Amino acid sequence: MTFVQIIEYETTRADELDTVFDQWLTATEGKRTVQHELHTRDMDKPTHYVDIVEFPSYEKAMENNDLPETRRIAEKVRALCTGEPRFVNLEVAREDPMRS
Repeated sequence: MTFVQIIEYETTRADELDTVFDQWLTATEGKRTVQHELHTRDMDKPTHYVDIVEFPSYEKAMENNDLPETRRIAEKVRALCTGEPRFVNLEVAREDPMRS
């Protein structure tokens, strides 16, 4: 069953965060277990971001989180945020493909 992790955070240093995210993509190539990610910005509050990250399972998400590269990047991300990021771990209970 698909697993989704929501990461919610505030930052005024979005450009620097993009660089850190790019570093993570390079460092974890061939190792990461992420299937899909949406990096979103709140249109009403431009310093508020929400990342929606999809994994094949909870176990694969924890495997990804335990990568040394992920741990190092997480420290850099925290330093660029204006507070502690909030993590929400969600098991997908139902998935309905929508077609027009």
